[in-house]
Amino acid sequence: MLVVTTEKIEGYEIKEVKGACYGLVVRSRGFAGQVTASLRSLVGGEIKEYTQLLEDARKQALDRMTKNAHAMGANAIIMFRFDSGEIGQNMSEIVAYGTAVVAEKSDQQ
Repeated sequence: MLVVTTEKIEGYEIKEVKGACYGLVVRSRGFAGQVTASLRSLVGGEIKEYTQLLEDARKQALDRMTKNAHAMGANAIIMFRFDSGEIGQNMSEIVAYGTAVVAEKSDQQ
């Protein structure tokens, strides 16, 4: 599945717009990870436990979004974006979203 941040795909023609598609993930760090991250935050620098958590959550949200678009009959996603937020003190929400489309290779190249 093609996934782009632009509204057009170079070399392709948008034949049909299927609609908005998204993938949502809410993750929480386990107790041990929270303690380790809290201790790391006292000395400063990167908090690798949270970096890995958010990296994994983005990958999962992207995967869910592409599955959603595929279920809609799309073969590409345009205008792709990530958004994130916090729920409570220890949960992160990540959403991947875009517009599901059917794209075909353009004859003009």
